[in-house]
Amino acid sequence: MAGIEPALPAPAHTTDPRATPASAESASETTADDPSGAADLSTVDRIAAVQDRLAGWISDLSTLHDLTEQLVRTRTLEDALRELLRAGAFLVGARRGLVVLAPQDGLGPETTVGLGLGHAEIGHIETVPRRALSYARILDGLPEPGAGDDAEARTEIAEPDIPGEKDLDPRLREVAARLGYAASYAVPLTAGPVGRLGAAVWLYDEPAEPGDRRRHLVGLYRAHAAEHLARLLELHRSRQAARTLREELLPSRLPRIPGVRLAVRHAAGPRGGGDWYDALPLPDGALGLAVGSVTGSGPSAVAAMGRLRASLRAYAVMEGEDPVAVLSDLELLMRLTEPARSATALFAFTEPEPGASGGPGGPPMPAGIGGPGPRKMVLAGAGHCPPLVLGDLRAEFVETSLSAPLGMLACWEAPSVEIEPACGETVLLYSDGLLHRTGEPMDRAFARLHSAAAGVPRASRHDPEAVVDHIVRTMLPQGLDDPASEEDVVLLAAYFEE
Repeated sequence: MAGIEPALPAPAHTTDPRATPASAESASETTADDPSGAADLSTVDRIAAVQDRLAGWISDLSTLHDLTEQLVRTRTLEDALRELLRAGAFLVGARRGLVVLAPQDGLGPETTVGLGLGHAEIGHIETVPRRALSYARILDGLPEPGAGDDAEARTEIAEPDIPGEKDLDPRLREVAARLGYAASYAVPLTAGPVGRLGAAVWLYDEPAEPGDRRRHLVGLYRAHAAEHLARLLELHRSRQAARTLREELLPSRLPRIPGVRLAVRHAAGPRGGGDWYDALPLPDGALGLAVGSVTGSGPSAVAAMGRLRASLRAYAVMEGEDPVAVLSDLELLMRLTEPARSATALFAFTEPEPGASGGPGGPPMPAGIGGPGPRKMVLAGAGHCPPLVLGDLRAEFVETSLSAPLGMLACWEAPSVEIEPACGETVLLYSDGLLHRTGEPMDRAFARLHSAAAGVPRASRHDPEAVVDHIVRTMLPQGLDDPASEEDVVLLAAYFEE
């Protein structure tokens, strides 16, 4: 397979230039005539043998050092599993293989990664009865036939001649013939408190099995690899737990509001941050929109974000038509309950659609009052990025006054701003993570966002889902789930229907 290095080179051996037939005969004569000459020759041979062994050990250590160095550069479980397969194939002299991650504690995740094997080929292998698969027997802790209680019998399983071994399962031989491999070598992956992490198996095109030296080398390597996998597994689980908690704290789906269509894209950084959003139906058919960011990262920031969002929801229901009052109350609560934190926030109150009912269960508004037209939006921000209004005739940022984040001053205060998005226009709310992820200075990042919004195709401007997708693709070529970025991202769009 392309990209797989050739098998390990054999250790270099030094050859005594005197070791020729003629010199051997001369040495024989010298031995007969002068025993001390034989002793000198034997000493030279021993020194040469020691040098050969030392050269081999140095070569092996250099190889292991290079391979483990490449392994520790991996930052995700999948990347580490692929590197383990690649390096293991190099060490045992194979071309293909697969690794199954199945932690013994049952907490997951479980996955299978192949080297030189596609999903269909891995699927063929999985049709073999589990008891006949060498790596599956390792995962299940089954001893080899006739091995008794010998624990070493389970640490590795070699099948050097699959076509010629009649005791193997017929389905295994059939699949091996179809996929073109004739031998396999399987080993467990065990480390730390988790115990068994999984198993790896490498496949040979011809009948073969690794010798003692190769087995020793791959054993040393997989010991390091398993410890690295265990660390990545713990990190993966922590991130997954934070991601799950964050998703549970954010709206599971956006509300349906007459005259407004909503779309959102959000992603958390690897450590889980405090960026959040909300879309809240308010009395009389009004709508509250909010975005914000809590300082810090990790579970504590996620928990603080949840408390802040829940508090804002309560204040929005009570006094949502006055966004300044909502943020003032939120700031007071933060100073009392979260004195060590600060947060940015933006809250926007959108008036009911003209002609909507006067309240839950109330009668429709009389004809001629209101009527089709723009809906007023009142918003206030605390250290947050200004919204952007996008329509067929404009793409411009809302002019908001400069304000401090919540929790930074003894008393927060900032004026509200009124805008009237026309029918067919979209208001974009976003977190500063969308700008930071570009890696550019803020002024250039704002210009890039404006350019991305202005570049939305006209045919897509009436679909908020298409609008947010276009902006994300343009701003973040690496995608929302870029593991190289620490920044959270929130992009919330409200499209006002015609």
